[in-house]
Amino acid sequence: MRKLLQAGAAALAFMALPAVALAAGEPTPSCGPGKGKAATGKPIKIGAIHGNAAPGDFSSATDAAAAYFACVNASGGVHGRPIQYLVENDQWNPELAAQAVSKLVQDQKVVAMVGNASFVEMSVNAPFYAKQNIMAMASGCAVSECFESSNIVSTNQGPLASSVGAAMHAVEKLGAKNISCIGLAIPSVGNWSCGAVEKYMAGKGLKASSVLLNPGAPDVNAALLEAMASGANSVLVNLPAGLAIAFLRAAQEQDLRDNYSWTSSTPLYDKSVPAALGKYWSGKVYVNAELTMLDGKGADNQHWLKVMDAYAKKDDPRDTFSQSGYLSAKYFTQTLAAMDPAKIDDRAAVTAAIKKISGLRSDLSCGPYYVGEAKQHMPNHAGIMVVVKDGGFQKVRDCYEYEGPYFTPLVNAEKALGLR
Repeated sequence: MRKLLQAGAAALAFMALPAVALAAGEPTPSCGPGKGKAATGKPIKIGAIHGNAAPGDFSSATDAAAAYFACVNASGGVHGRPIQYLVENDQWNPELAAQAVSKLVQDQKVVAMVGNASFVEMSVNAPFYAKQNIMAMASGCAVSECFESSNIVSTNQGPLASSVGAAMHAVEKLGAKNISCIGLAIPSVGNWSCGAVEKYMAGKGLKASSVLLNPGAPDVNAALLEAMASGANSVLVNLPAGLAIAFLRAAQEQDLRDNYSWTSSTPLYDKSVPAALGKYWSGKVYVNAELTMLDGKGADNQHWLKVMDAYAKKDDPRDTFSQSGYLSAKYFTQTLAAMDPAKIDDRAAVTAAIKKISGLRSDLSCGPYYVGEAKQHMPNHAGIMVVVKDGGFQKVRDCYEYEGPYFTPLVNAEKALGLR
């Protein structure tokens, strides 16, 4: 629990930090509706929970949301009031996840959760959010409960959509006939996402199988051997970046690069990955990106980078989950700013305002963002494909919609809302 308290305290302290130096002549970015001096007065309390421990670190989402809220506060706040962003680390521990949400929602009385990113906390806390009538505008959803809940909506796609997107590319562009999907044996994660790949492949009259690693003691060599024994001609790596790199290094030791086509879900789309993989994998690993290019020239992408340079730490990742955290924070701020100032401390009013969001668009994503009254939320289910190439990433496929039965009700909901 001490680490949780330290994480929250660190987040609060960080919100007060001044902007760091930008490039010479670069103006400090502004965020939100404010146009004047730094916000003062009673803070608006917002919460978040991320997972940062083995098997991975998802804190880049809350880092980016914190940077955006710090920018909002420096720009005048929302209705002149600052946002107090309280962040907890569940350390991938269900008990800590439950303690964290109780602290934020019941003790701190936050009016919404923004930027959540974890394998664990959504599984544990989804019923709690519904019972407490509080919305979580997440940024790093990774479990089925996150997308199949009335009170959670995320700007990221999660491993199911991203893995199906990668599988589609493997079939349509790389000639995959039999895919081995490598995931984590975490309830509602690996079986859910790799299972969707199996259903997609079966719908095409093709084959797929799942290899699920124990997250407490992942054995990448054993997983590789199991994938090889499956008869697959294509391997889909659906793991956190560190484990994914370890798995690919194990494959490199066996010189398996040219024996299979290689795809991955979003976690490998991180600027540090090409150097970590080295020349051996250049041009061979195709990664599905849940949002658009990290170096995109669109207004929101450029603003995200400037906000990170001005208000985040230099070593905070600039990855897809960071983009997602920025976008969740921006959409939330827009929603709060449009509310009656007298109602922004009313959790029920904030929840109602979030559920009315419809048709928000950004160059960071391939489709519109919406919420609505529903038991399933996944507004982001189209993405791009990149390939690891020459020490970086190259886009090989622009925005495309994912196929499969999971997405049919989502498409129907979008049609009903006039978004298609």
